[in-house]
Amino acid sequence: MDNFVVSARKYRPATFQTVVGQQHITGTLKNAIINNQLAQAFLFCGPRGVGKTTCARILAKTINCQNLTADAEACGECNSCISFQNGNSFNFHELDAASNNSVEDIRNLIEQVRIPPQAGKYKVYIIDEVHMLSQQAFNAFLKTLEEPPPYAIFILATTEKHKILPTILSRCQIFDFNRIRVEDMAQHLAEIADKEGISYDQDGLHMIAQKADGGLRDALSMFDQIVSFSNKNVNYKAVIDNLNILDYDYYFKLTDALLTEDVAGSLLIFDEILSHGFDGNHFITGLASHFRNILVCKDSSTLKLLEVSEGIRQKYQAQSQIAPVSFLISSLNISNQCDLNYKTSKNQRLQVELALIKLCHIPSVINLSAAGMPSIPEGEIKKKLNPQLKPEISAKPEYPLPEKETIQSILTLEEPVKIVVDAAPEAQKDNHKPETDAKKPLISIPKPSLGGNSVLIPNLNDLAANYNKKEDDRPEYLSGDSKVDFNADSLLRFWNAYAAKIKNEGKINIFTIMTSYPPRLLPDYVIELDIENKLQEDLLQAEKVDLLNFLRTELKNFNIDLQTKLLEQIQKKRLYTSNEKYQHMLEKNPNLEEFRKRFNLDLDF
Repeated sequence: MDNFVVSARKYRPATFQTVVGQQHITGTLKNAIINNQLAQAFLFCGPRGVGKTTCARILAKTINCQNLTADAEACGECNSCISFQNGNSFNFHELDAASNNSVEDIRNLIEQVRIPPQAGKYKVYIIDEVHMLSQQAFNAFLKTLEEPPPYAIFILATTEKHKILPTILSRCQIFDFNRIRVEDMAQHLAEIADKEGISYDQDGLHMIAQKADGGLRDALSMFDQIVSFSNKNVNYKAVIDNLNILDYDYYFKLTDALLTEDVAGSLLIFDEILSHGFDGNHFITGLASHFRNILVCKDSSTLKLLEVSEGIRQKYQAQSQIAPVSFLISSLNISNQCDLNYKTSKNQRLQVELALIKLCHIPSVINLSAAGMPSIPEGEIKKKLNPQLKPEISAKPEYPLPEKETIQSILTLEEPVKIVVDAAPEAQKDNHKPETDAKKPLISIPKPSLGGNSVLIPNLNDLAANYNKKEDDRPEYLSGDSKVDFNADSLLRFWNAYAAKIKNEGKINIFTIMTSYPPRLLPDYVIELDIENKLQEDLLQAEKVDLLNFLRTELKNFNIDLQTKLLEQIQKKRLYTSNEKYQHMLEKNPNLEEFRKRFNLDLDF
């Protein structure tokens, strides 16, 4: 039986063309080779598994190739390329700085640098994990790195650039390797699967690429593992089972339950997830990512930010049509807060369950805060609110306010004034004569649009009296025979609805009073609310009629009443001086004074 070679080694890129996802670096290196502008030292830095050492080896092979192609690729057939591929090239030296990090190791390297190449043009030295060198080794390497022989080229590779001395960085050309994109990795895995005769689906390959977190070596290792697990059938189900990944379907089902306010269903889905061995923190972070992906699908211009396969993308787009933006933003805030509090919580499962309960109530809050307006036009979300319109209580006066000019013109009149309106201005000038009756003077005002009709204006004092009377009238309590029973949950729901309504109207003080303490439902449908001072009681009394009318209408119970309870404010006296502190101690223990006298103790006041 032939020895198995892992895919990360078997399909390791041998040319710049086959490097995955680092075109900005391979293009620069090829141009440097073509233009004969090779630097004396290179620094390749980036995350693990993105091709740093691979590119260093390709560069070392290419610059010594005897038959370069037109696009600056190694031929792979000359003596230099063959010796490099067989691992017996004398022009290529690789040092692992993780295990050779002393000054003595660097001195041995410097001694080798002095020997020119016997065949070929360059001697290439690759130092992997260069950040592991000691401070003394870095200092010993500085001079050789700055002024190497013309045939020596150093390629340093590291995952932690910040640990390298600035004096080393200044002597190198720095190339930053990117994390490999999910699409590029999935395409590369598909090519390998085709070459190996392995069946696959795109959802499974995308899931492997996402789990690899930008590292192609990790993706290839997982690919080999799943090929063995699934007997050469890499599908979505095999990937999530083998890699212990939380299935997308859980999040889609949970989101549907949240949108329909199904608290029991949400908790059961979470319990099923825990029974499969998943951690609660992993679940809540995945849920936040799920909400983020739905929000990304809301706008076609941001769809490129969704790194999933086409099948999963269609599911996200479908769910984004029924999930309102306000729901998604609120859900992201709650999920993020749960993630922050999870590790410090003593009851971590309860922390997640509370977050799910809050998420289930978001649709109700959205509908209630709309205050009768259509809230969610794009969804088929279960509506639990009473669609009946709320009655409006009008407190408008019977008489409209007169115009400012009219009031000023009749301030001195005490009796009703009869205004005669003529059709023609010329006739108005001739007939503009007051009546002899002083009690009912006439004023002629030209107003062609009204024809010759007469308008009777009441006495100003009567007008003011009627208007003030209506202004002083308070809205009346609504009454009726309906006495539908309700519970505390129903009360709290409509209580919060009214609070949201007055908040939108700008009544912040009333909103604060209503939401500072929860209302209590007493017998005979009496609602009791805690207040902190007399001012709050006065403000609440001014809003009491509208509040009770709203609750009576929505709950269909006209026996509802509201009362307040003033909380006792206990003010603690602060102790500042030593005498005050001693007197306070003496009040608690009178024997303290006898103790002081018996031992003849003095107090430092």
